[in-house]
Amino acid sequence: MPLIVAFSQEKAAFSIQFNDLLVTEALLQLEDTFDVRFSYQDLFLENKKITLEKEKRTLDEVLEEISILTAINFQKINERYIIISEEYISIDKIQLLKDVIVTGYLTKGIYKNKDATFTINPKKLEILPGLIEADILESIQLLPGVISPNETATGFTVRGGALDQNRIIWDGINMYHKGHLFGMLSAFNPNSTSEVIFHNKGTHSRFGERVSSVIDIHSTNRIADRFKAGFGINGINADVFIETPIIKDKLSTQASLRRSYTELYQSPTFDKIADKVFQDTKITNIQSTNNDFFFIDYNLKLNYKLNKNNSFYFSTIFIDNNLDYVVEDQDLNQSFNDVLKIKNDGYSFGWNKIWNPKISQKTKVFLSRYSLAYNYITTEDIEQISDFEKRNEIYDSGLSTELIIHTNTNNNLTFGYQYVLKDVSYLFKETSDLSIVLDSDKTVIKTHSVYLQYHYKNPKLFDVDMGLRTNYYHELDAVRLEPRILIYKEIFKNLKLQLSGEIKNQIISEIDETILSDLSLENKLWRLADGDTFPIINSLQVSAGFLYNASGWSLDVDGYYKNIEGKTALSLGFLNPDDSSFHIGEQNVLGVDFYAKKDFNTFKTWVSYTFNHVESSYDGINDNFDFTSNTNIKHSFTSSVAYKMKRFQVALAWNWRTGKPYTKAVVSEDDGIYSFVGINTEQLADYHRLDFSTTYDFKFSKKNKLKGKLGFSIRNVYNQKNHLSREYTGNNNLNDPIVVVDKYSLGITPNFLFRAYW
Repeated sequence: MPLIVAFSQEKAAFSIQFNDLLVTEALLQLEDTFDVRFSYQDLFLENKKITLEKEKRTLDEVLEEISILTAINFQKINERYIIISEEYISIDKIQLLKDVIVTGYLTKGIYKNKDATFTINPKKLEILPGLIEADILESIQLLPGVISPNETATGFTVRGGALDQNRIIWDGINMYHKGHLFGMLSAFNPNSTSEVIFHNKGTHSRFGERVSSVIDIHSTNRIADRFKAGFGINGINADVFIETPIIKDKLSTQASLRRSYTELYQSPTFDKIADKVFQDTKITNIQSTNNDFFFIDYNLKLNYKLNKNNSFYFSTIFIDNNLDYVVEDQDLNQSFNDVLKIKNDGYSFGWNKIWNPKISQKTKVFLSRYSLAYNYITTEDIEQISDFEKRNEIYDSGLSTELIIHTNTNNNLTFGYQYVLKDVSYLFKETSDLSIVLDSDKTVIKTHSVYLQYHYKNPKLFDVDMGLRTNYYHELDAVRLEPRILIYKEIFKNLKLQLSGEIKNQIISEIDETILSDLSLENKLWRLADGDTFPIINSLQVSAGFLYNASGWSLDVDGYYKNIEGKTALSLGFLNPDDSSFHIGEQNVLGVDFYAKKDFNTFKTWVSYTFNHVESSYDGINDNFDFTSNTNIKHSFTSSVAYKMKRFQVALAWNWRTGKPYTKAVVSEDDGIYSFVGINTEQLADYHRLDFSTTYDFKFSKKNKLKGKLGFSIRNVYNQKNHLSREYTGNNNLNDPIVVVDKYSLGITPNFLFRAYW
């Protein structure tokens, strides 16, 4: 969002605080504080109110926050006089600006909007505990209701939903691989990210395809007016970023590249992560003989502005992970080789058109390609004796267009159409004495979707967003309706009520290899619904909560219920060696999210708590009775304190949560055979850890624009050994023994950062 204020001299900072104050009154206070004068038409600011938490701010900082919150534009005439105008719907921001109701949610750079979404601006993000860079997916995990049971950046659940029920979009491209280092690091470079919108309830009808959440990631759409560049290095990878104009005010480009250097040097950070990722307690007395691993990602974007009413963009992203990992059991003269290659690349082209001040249109086409090739090869006496193989291919393409009609300042309508074609194939294959195809499939589904969204805003009554999405799945000959509603009501001056309800459907999901286990390597396979063995997943979610802001306090409480039907699990014989079939089931989630924040001058403090009760049931399993889901984390609590003084920042956070449920296996003393006691009737020990991070920003010289940043972090400061999961392998036939595999968390893990930019 452009803020046209650029003061040449350094401005003093003053303690500023507004509690639901009319903007006109806030401007009068700013005139007295900073000795400036504002010029505006009263109509622009009529009934506009603003809330800012108490904090020292310069004039530039105050005006920027007011601009974000109220959609008004500040333009400097000279050092003292500033003109205010209504924010015109620019080609860079076709959609109406979101009304922000909580600024600095967790920290500066994260906002909660009136439409129940969260906005993350990586470039403005201040320090978060345990992070020295704005890792997109890790940042989202600090929000209430988002939990990573396996302590990865990508393996997170949202309000009890499954991992594959979170849709991630990059510049309109559906992404299927979202992590490096087997999910330990987000694959989306924050240096090329302009904005992240996170939806966990009351979702706009524009978004379908997944039933839990949407993470909508955008790179910049603006035309660069000057050259920018930067490079950095941390304990895992190095990266470079550039943004430069090509034709003034018409054409610009942005590009970034990030690559690991682990094949050249394995830092203590990588060693700790590798210990967690590759831990496998079924193998004893092993010695690593080869650990060939690297990852790379890059993205490129071109922005072209034909005129003030027409702009175009082309965006591409590429993510690649390669692993060739060998361990040896010298006592048995055996070796075990994991070979994994995962790629996801995507392309999008968009046209944004403003027909007149009240009607705008957005049109785009996209293509996403995903491929996974995994082999687990066992060798004995230098001879290969088995090869377990997985293959997965996705071609996802589509086009969409939508019209946004602004009838007046308090009403707008959105009409849209989307066409998406998904072509998905997978293969499970076992080669021992013979090659046996365990399972394979190739499915194509074309989906036509139309949607309508109506936004009504009345400060004296309530705000309401109502939407309806209709999906027609051609090959399944199925129609699904998805109504959505979100109501925002100001009860008292500082107390607001939020109600939401939504229905969503999902036709693509990952094959859950076992309802008892979640393998550490990120290699589950995607497949499409077929209407029979794999039905369309359906979700219903309702929620109610309130927000309170006063005297520097921010409180956010939300209770919800979610029902998910059509889930499919593959047991692969863990409960019964004769059973390797798919089972259809459902999941019920009851939860509460709580967040509280209070700032004390240079200190920022916040706590969050999530309660989740997640139960599953599957046909033909556990006598069709409900059992606790293996992703259920009943209680999760995080507390944080951060300190900032000029260019120096430091943050601490303590995380605690109840352990995951697991299925207990009892060994018979007579024959050594395992038998299972119910499903997920036991619970691991509680999880807890302390994270620390600190950063320092500096200038290399007063004579040039080159700036730098240093950072240092420690995950798990007191080196707590947390038990993450208990898994079982084997039992695929009567002669295949069961092996218990326990997975543990990261140990104490340091990381560093050096970045230079101009």
